[in-house]
Amino acid sequence: MDSQQKKGLLELMVLASLKYEDSYGYIINQNINDVMEISESTLYPILRRLEKQYMLETYQTIYNSRVRKYYRITKEGLKKLKLSEDDFREVKKIYDFILR
Repeated sequence: MDSQQKKGLLELMVLASLKYEDSYGYIINQNINDVMEISESTLYPILRRLEKQYMLETYQTIYNSRVRKYYRITKEGLKKLKLSEDDFREVKKIYDFILR
């Protein structure tokens, strides 16, 4: 897969992984790794970029005497995810036609 395609998909995968519940980097990484291999060194710049674009917001909690940073999808992030879902439905129709 083309690296630019993969980059865009990874951003959407991060947003999708946070669609229903807030989470922290390790768990987001594990969820995405179930589908596509991604390293933490790839994930964290994506998280920072999405935060700068107001797609995500963060907060911190204490867990086992350590600070854990959680990520939450914003309304902007949900809007981007929704638009992408509509695009994917159209692309899926094309792939289904090709693969039949």
